[in-house]
Amino acid sequence: MFGFEKRAQRQFSLTKYKALRIIFSMNKLPTETRVSILKALIEGCSLRSTSRLNGVSINTVTKLLENAGRTCAKAMDRMMRRVPCRNLQLDEIWAFVHTKDKNLPPELVGVPGIGSVWTWVAIDADTKLIPSYLVGLRDGDYARAFVKDLASRLKYRVQITTDGLKAYVQAMEDGFGSEVDYAVLHKIYGEARPDEARYSPAECCGIDKKPMMGSPIEGLVCTSHVERQNLTMRMGMRRFTRLTNGFSKKLANHEHAVALHFFHYNFIRRHMTLRMPPALKAGIVDHWWTMEELVELIDRDEAEQKRAVKQYQEKISN
Repeated sequence: MFGFEKRAQRQFSLTKYKALRIIFSMNKLPTETRVSILKALIEGCSLRSTSRLNGVSINTVTKLLENAGRTCAKAMDRMMRRVPCRNLQLDEIWAFVHTKDKNLPPELVGVPGIGSVWTWVAIDADTKLIPSYLVGLRDGDYARAFVKDLASRLKYRVQITTDGLKAYVQAMEDGFGSEVDYAVLHKIYGEARPDEARYSPAECCGIDKKPMMGSPIEGLVCTSHVERQNLTMRMGMRRFTRLTNGFSKKLANHEHAVALHFFHYNFIRRHMTLRMPPALKAGIVDHWWTMEELVELIDRDEAEQKRAVKQYQEKISN
């Protein structure tokens, strides 16, 4: 599920119309410059370092990120249908927006879009495709929304492996019913590391594989691929890098960055094992996408939005 799109549909108002009119009236950067900016963002550069590298303002970089994230989310929502996955692994990765939970002042506690934020991810172990993701909280409601969205995109019955998060169990039943082979892999860890190594996991002493629904194949019960994908996210998005000031200040920009990352990963980036993008391996597309094609897609999406703004303007003026 692509969370930003649902919110965007509810927020089309005169205020949004005015903001879009300002964006459309701006001069457009050359394709080469926009490709360079997007490449920098994808490779883990912060907004300010990207603006310095390309000689543009940080506002220009931010607006391009917004447009790219919106376009990527819509494109993946459209193309990730009847996906031929067979062996999926699910996990969630932590980040925060604005302020960490432990440092929140009383007036910001409970404010939506501030504090811990989790990205739910599903990866196909065979094609390495990311068919679905969701940015939100780590609770039962988001677990159900994520799993239901994933189920709606699949072509075949699948085997799914998750960690021991209890929210997955009810979510699987709500999303798939009995049409899934589901297992939980619980890792058993030793004593916690001392303070100087608190960002390193404790030693894994063993694993416990537990079938939950259907008839999962024990040899396929694994979460290694999705955990490796978590590392790819932390290395590829500055907002996920620990102990830096590159964290997200706004939830919307965080969602845009995640959408851009997954589109690039699925359609453009050469996977080292597959030697091609995952979407090409899975048969979702018939060719290897380029960054220039992504920029063209952004332009077409902006043109469609411009027509929508014009129609809305005509509607409110009558």
